Amino acid sequence: QVQLVESGGGLVQAGGSLRLSCAPSGRSLSSSAMGWFRQPPGKERERVAFINWSGGSTYYVDSVKGRFTISRDNVKNTVYLQMNSLKPEDTAVYYCAATRSSFVVVGTKWDYWGQGTRVTVSS
Repeated sequence: QVQLVESGGGLVQAGGSLRLSCAPSGRSLSSSAMGWFRQPPGKERERVAFINWSGGSTYYVDSVKGRFTISRDNVKNTVYLQMNSLKPEDTAVYYCAATRSSFVVVGTKWDYWGQGTRVTVSS
């Protein structure tokens, strides 16, 4: 059973930065595409960023383009989400997810999820 463990959340002022990390326990996910999702208070979970198995292809939702960067280190078996120029609307619980597939396509099934890490951006 694979468990994903997120870390790095916290409270930050608008304009600040945070780096989230996600590491699986149980087995390596170096051949899996990974993603970050978030759920703002009172809203549904939404996609944030995806990365393929090698890190050569990434996707970002429009609202975070130019501010967030997803990356991975397959030696360390860790995926990161660097968040810069944070805004109050970025406040959410952030979830890491993994798929058994190496690439993310329309309809990709996310097989593993973390418990989430809370990010709060104050104005």
